[in-house]
Amino acid sequence: MRYADLTPGRVIDCGTASLTDEEIVAFARDYDPQWFHVDRERAANSPWNGLIASGWQTCGIVMRLAVRTILDGSESFGSPGLSYLKWENPVRAADVLRCTVEVIERRTSKSNASLGIVRWRWRLHNQDGVGVLDLEATSLFNLA
Repeated sequence: MRYADLTPGRVIDCGTASLTDEEIVAFARDYDPQWFHVDRERAANSPWNGLIASGWQTCGIVMRLAVRTILDGSESFGSPGLSYLKWENPVRAADVLRCTVEVIERRTSKSNASLGIVRWRWRLHNQDGVGVLDLEATSLFNLA
């Protein structure tokens, strides 16, 4: 998708993804080895009532979906960061996660006319429509 396509108010459906129990544990062992991500037995007897995915893994999922649908082939070349990131509810194995992206603002940099800036909200919801991730990001686009 091109920078010119990212008009304020546009909502883009980026499709779905899901995780298996094994993927949750494998990711957590490498990057977030807290017990509620890696210890099935202990997690089953916890307030979570079972394993939950790392929030960082859900960030990876939303990124993959956004790249596949929007950023791949665009003029995007990076991001200065996020305004906020919220993990609203846990993600479990077999959840079907749908990503939507809403363009909040698109503008050209005041100091560099070849730099496009997009501010947008990326959301993940599970199969029941329950929000599991909410973030606002800024992305940079090369307009030269």
